[in-house]
Amino acid sequence: MNFKTKKMNGVFWISTTIVSMFVLIGAVSPSAFAKGANAVLNFTTSSFGWLYLISIFLFSIFLIFLVFSKYGKIRLDGEDERPEYSLFTWIGMLFSAGFGIALVFYGIGEPMTHFATPPFHDLEPQSQQAARVAMGYSFFHYGISQWSVFAIVGLLIAYNQFRKKKDGLISTALDSMIKTKKHQKPVKNAIDIFAVVATVMGVATSLGLGIMQINGGLKYTFGTPDTIWTQIAIIAVMTLLFILSSTTGVNKGIKWLSNLNLGAALALMLFVFLTGPTVFILDTFITGIGDYITNFVSYSLRLNPYSGDTWVQKWTVFYWAWAIAWSPFVGAFVARVSRGRTVREFILGVMVAPPAVALMWIAVFGGTALHMDLFEGANIAGAVSADITSALFTTFEQLPFSSVSSIYTIILIFTFLITSADSAVYIVSSMTSKGNLNPPIRSRIIWGLLISAIATVLLLSSGLNGLQTASLVSALPFTLILLIMMFAIFKVFKKDQSLYATKHVKQQNQLKQAKAE
Repeated sequence: MNFKTKKMNGVFWISTTIVSMFVLIGAVSPSAFAKGANAVLNFTTSSFGWLYLISIFLFSIFLIFLVFSKYGKIRLDGEDERPEYSLFTWIGMLFSAGFGIALVFYGIGEPMTHFATPPFHDLEPQSQQAARVAMGYSFFHYGISQWSVFAIVGLLIAYNQFRKKKDGLISTALDSMIKTKKHQKPVKNAIDIFAVVATVMGVATSLGLGIMQINGGLKYTFGTPDTIWTQIAIIAVMTLLFILSSTTGVNKGIKWLSNLNLGAALALMLFVFLTGPTVFILDTFITGIGDYITNFVSYSLRLNPYSGDTWVQKWTVFYWAWAIAWSPFVGAFVARVSRGRTVREFILGVMVAPPAVALMWIAVFGGTALHMDLFEGANIAGAVSADITSALFTTFEQLPFSSVSSIYTIILIFTFLITSADSAVYIVSSMTSKGNLNPPIRSRIIWGLLISAIATVLLLSSGLNGLQTASLVSALPFTLILLIMMFAIFKVFKKDQSLYATKHVKQQNQLKQAKAE
């Protein structure tokens, strides 16, 4: 094992110091930490919700344009290279490193929350129309919009890393936009530090949600106490396992766990689909897709300046900020596993495959819960309102083999947590060691401990609100960086195509000259 520190540069030390300060403040004074976090949360959502919404909408439109443009043929490596991983393995890695754990947490919790408290005031709670809107909005939150963020980051990094043979740092991907050589190094270091801190906070948010749900499942299934000490014990076991996994690299632990997660998740979804209201699920899926397409623009740009309602800030803005906070990690990881694919393949794979699995998951699980409440009087919405972590397990109680399903799901959540965490540790370690594809073991251990520590502090100080605050606040500066990245992609692709066209014409002229001779 390589424990040398020579590759731990200034980005590493400054980033670890910033995150350590958050951990220290939260541990010493959790109430003050929570109070400050809530103040920042309110300011961020009220003042910058518009920025999150317009940015995500622009990313989606831009990527759709690239798919149908001439730039879609550009390959993320040499022209003769082919994808490094099979389609199933690739999608498994995308799904596990992306929002797999969030989907398990909110797959039932979100539609049932919207069913009980509709996004629009003129809808009657727990009505048939409320159920339809709840499903449509859940589809919107897990559709192409959030994955467009990951695609923006991943596309530019993959292009620079494999096509241009540069490192995989966020700052290096923005070289074409940083004109001043004099200030280039400080600016690039600042960009990488923002990326690392945003990633750590975003990952800590997901770990916290997963840990809360595991605790809720253990409580529901085995009567385990729902306390911070139980959650700390879960974090300790999880930390040990994901640090061990992260030291094996992408081609071993992460690849194996990603395949396992996707296979296990699909098996669970198939079980619920077959034992639940199958026809209703299919009808819900088709209707939800239609509502999603119909309302895409209006939901993408929806705010409530006239009424002062904060529903959009609590849900859509939170989701978009969470995705942005995750984007340095997921984008860099997606880039790492997408070598050899064309721009068109990359965008379609990232923006279609994981969202398709997500929408099917919501239709199966959320649709089953809605059917039980609408037609069987199960009152899952009431259970979710009391404790959102129990949503999945309350639904299982209405299906065959509920105990087995609950235990299976707890294990699935745990493996999702480990996969997400070890992928994040690998990427953050790479980002803080000059883009090294095999970052030092010591760096991975340090970041593994810090990510677990910040998740613990957020749970200890303010629970779910603290987790949401961390994502929103850390995402704000990185949103501006993402907008710059979008322009950088267009700039480098345009230049690439121009050079390719010039080279092609030159080759054709040489062939004509050779034939003439």
